[in-house]
Amino acid sequence: EMATAVSSSTVEKSYELPDGQVITIGNERFRTPESLFQPAFLGMESNGIHETTYNSIMKCDVDIRKDLYANSVLSGGTTMYPGIADRMQKEITALAPSTMKIKIIAPPERKYSVWIGGSILAS
Repeated sequence: EMATAVSSSTVEKSYELPDGQVITIGNERFRTPESLFQPAFLGMESNGIHETTYNSIMKCDVDIRKDLYANSVLSGGTTMYPGIADRMQKEITALAPSTMKIKIIAPPERKYSVWIGGSILAS
């Protein structure tokens, strides 16, 4: 998709803003979410979200790693990019031991998951 985005002009999409103004966005639609996996696109020297997730799981007790790999939940507005759950699945699968079952959960209400969790905690 990135190769197509760089070389093609057919990826342009128009959006109407609340004030009625229409803007056209090109291959930025692909480059922006890709920076979550490759922060070097933004000039940052850090791990992508898949590597950070993997490193976090590997720092946990060996007895719970299987459960963490099988129950990774995406939450927050940034996870609303189309295909992000499949991409995380692919990237974590490549990093994790081959015998490990990987399941990335992307609930439809994940945009508000943080607020919902905070509301439950505050109740």
